[in-house]
Amino acid sequence: MNTNGGLPFEGPIEELRKQLMEAEQNNDHSAEAEEHIRQLTKELTRVTKDIYENLSAWETVRVARHKHRPQTSNYLDLVFDEFVELHGDRLFGDDRAIRTGFAKLDQFKVLVVGHQKGQNLAERNECFFGCAHPEGYRKALAKMKLGAKYGMPIICLIDTPGAYPGIGAEERGQAQAIAENMYEMSRLTVPIICVIIGEGGSGGALGVGIGNRVAMLEHSYYSVISPEGCAGILWKSPAFAEQAAKSLRFTSKDLPQFGVVDDVIKEPLGGAHRDHYRMAARLKLYLVKTLRELVAESPEQLVQNRYDKFRQMGEFLEINLHGENDGD
Repeated sequence: MNTNGGLPFEGPIEELRKQLMEAEQNNDHSAEAEEHIRQLTKELTRVTKDIYENLSAWETVRVARHKHRPQTSNYLDLVFDEFVELHGDRLFGDDRAIRTGFAKLDQFKVLVVGHQKGQNLAERNECFFGCAHPEGYRKALAKMKLGAKYGMPIICLIDTPGAYPGIGAEERGQAQAIAENMYEMSRLTVPIICVIIGEGGSGGALGVGIGNRVAMLEHSYYSVISPEGCAGILWKSPAFAEQAAKSLRFTSKDLPQFGVVDDVIKEPLGGAHRDHYRMAARLKLYLVKTLRELVAESPEQLVQNRYDKFRQMGEFLEINLHGENDGD
């Protein structure tokens, strides 16, 4: 996988890669040269592992946004078979920021919903950089209901900085569309698995994020707001995005202990952008394993367990303000 345009913290990795490439191109097959290549390879692996195991929250955001990071379209090719895309919300139009359709996943027939950012500038403009409009969420819900009608498990791949913030989206009912999706997803009687594959920002992610299992890739993030949005509200400037990222505690190191996500899917060494095939294989393994567990549950169990899962999130204290009248 071509990863040109490396991230700022990857300087030591890129330097070692350059040295290794030069050593391999020397066509020197002596024992000393072969040993030098082996040592460079070991050092490259060690340095890459050390850097990626100690990413800051802001560095994790940078990885989640990497231009070569696999998107929904990549996983549709590498994880699923026989994908048949479904279009439109039957009300306004076809939002390209969300892709939906039927597919096969090993022995399972599933309904797939996923954010799509686009692979180049033209596609990104067409997909609004993964920021869906109300018609995108209505499309997702209509197709999820269709899949549920035929007993198909639902797979949601989340990768968005947030729902589209434009005036048109608000005029067409952005908040209502997201709220309705969350309500209706909580009641669907089929297994739902949600995976944050890159960015999981704000209501844009929650609009397709109510599942029996919620997982995230190792170097993704899942948050009530993007770092820039948080910085703009609290510090009145996006220049404080790095500080906001640290405070939000939205990485895979934090969220499992809060009960927000159930599982973390480990990425290949150096991030998913370095090896699409290996990342897809790991995602497929997780999805198949989890589906086998969930299909054993009754529709009533699926709905109740999904409800309980989200009701139990967070820490809170209940106070009876009328305690003095309990005996009346």
